[in-house]
Amino acid sequence: MNSLNNQEQYYELRIVINPDMEDEISNMCFETFDCDGVILEEEAYKDLEMISTTKGTLKAFIKDNENVAERLQNARKLMISNGFSEEDLGSWDFNVTKIENEDWSKKWKEKWDVTHITDKITVVPTWIDYEPKENEIIIELDPGCAFGTGTHQTTQLCMKHLEKYMQKNADVADIGMGSGILSILAKKLGANYVYGCDNDETVIQTAIDNAVLNKCPDIIFELNTADKISQKFDFVCANILHNVLAEIMGDLKNLMKDDAYLSLSGILDEKKPVVIEAINNNNLNIIEELHQDQWTSFVVKKGS
Repeated sequence: MNSLNNQEQYYELRIVINPDMEDEISNMCFETFDCDGVILEEEAYKDLEMISTTKGTLKAFIKDNENVAERLQNARKLMISNGFSEEDLGSWDFNVTKIENEDWSKKWKEKWDVTHITDKITVVPTWIDYEPKENEIIIELDPGCAFGTGTHQTTQLCMKHLEKYMQKNADVADIGMGSGILSILAKKLGANYVYGCDNDETVIQTAIDNAVLNKCPDIIFELNTADKISQKFDFVCANILHNVLAEIMGDLKNLMKDDAYLSLSGILDEKKPVVIEAINNNNLNIIEELHQDQWTSFVVKKGS
């Protein structure tokens, strides 16, 4: 606490990043620091034309500046061990500045907006008033510290898979569910039973809260991994890093009923051969390949 004004002290951490990875690095900030929020990009306009942007520089508002370099270095090593390259992440050159106290937990929300995934599906942050169109599926979301805000390409690709391939009254599993957004969409699309799990205990309550907010309280969320689940499902979602997908492909297959669908996302374009090899090794059939920006996704099917 600041002894002069009895207010919490904040520091602005600026990191030079690959803007294509802004969601993943934003999530890293929440996991690595006592972080009250991030700003991904700020733009300045004159005469209706953009004259400057901070795209490529992420701002995180943190409560202490102890060992920032070491903590960033350790976080970077972890992300690289999870399959990201140095080029994927950007330089992570950084500086830390002491700033005047402000409610940054509100400030960062200014950068979130309504996201139209398809003509039928829209994600609305809880703090925005939005009037839905007729028959529009609305997902209200407070992402908290969990990955899966609906704005990231990998999440949108999975949502499109669910809309196209999931049958009503299906049993659905969401592996690595993060904020729970895919589980909630499955339920709103008419799924009978939805189960979500994650290996990060910090996201479980966020997912539960988001499900209650969206009037889907019967979704099951728990701390778990695919290899420990004995149930079988009609549709399985896995929006996870490419190397993890490859490693657990057999476990994902074991979750599938005969003729079930599996949505695979979280795959950078240049990493897709790793996932394709795992799909083929497990005798799964690719039904569709979708792309959005630099990301690839697959819908695969298990034969009877």
